[in-house]
Amino acid sequence: MQATDHLADSRYARMRWNTPLSEEHAALLLRRLDVRPGARVLDLGCGWGELLLRAVTAGGVSGALATRGVGVDTDDAALARGRRSAADRSLDRHVAFVTGEAAAWQEAADRVLCVGSAHAFGGTGGALDALATVVRPGGRLLFGDAFWERPPTPDTEEIFGPEVTDLPGLVEVARERGWRVLHLSTADQREWDDFESTWLAGRQEWLLTYPEDPRAADIRAELDERLRQYVGGYRGVLGLAYLVLGR
Repeated sequence: MQATDHLADSRYARMRWNTPLSEEHAALLLRRLDVRPGARVLDLGCGWGELLLRAVTAGGVSGALATRGVGVDTDDAALARGRRSAADRSLDRHVAFVTGEAAAWQEAADRVLCVGSAHAFGGTGGALDALATVVRPGGRLLFGDAFWERPPTPDTEEIFGPEVTDLPGLVEVARERGWRVLHLSTADQREWDDFESTWLAGRQEWLLTYPEDPRAADIRAELDERLRQYVGGYRGVLGLAYLVLGR
């Protein structure tokens, strides 16, 4: 049982957030998102909500104009981590974590985050259409989505699906749906390398600690395949764009 608990806990243990994003880049995005005192912040597909917690903090949590936030996800373990983080920072009265489907959420907010979760809406276009209904007039959306830095091989394209486009195509999808691009930046190579390394790291450490565990062979094979796909397939090919959008 002890090994089982350690394995479950190890999956995202070394990750700050589940996206290729540095501390400096995150701070820039939050400045561009411009969370105001008293704002309501919504994170759809929040995971453990690290960026949500920072957004709420940026807006201010004291007095009558305290900023409040809601994170929505289907991963109960990630949501539990988010609640612990909120409590550790005395934000548990200001941020709620809700188990639910991102695409089913209907309550609007002043600032909305949706990073790496377009798939929950059926793809980029569907996500941008749906998110327009939950961003209040005059609000802003932080939208993080994949694009091709360079043409992928057929094997790499199969991993991520045929809807991924290049960066001009991604911007055009947003523009066609009435969004204005208030900020655009992309993950750099160091952010990608750190993201992929930390995605692996918790379970790599588990393998070193429990090499004889009956599940070790399967975990080792999964991690080795992910590393092969990254360094041999989509490293420098798949990009991640962060768009701050208004309408």
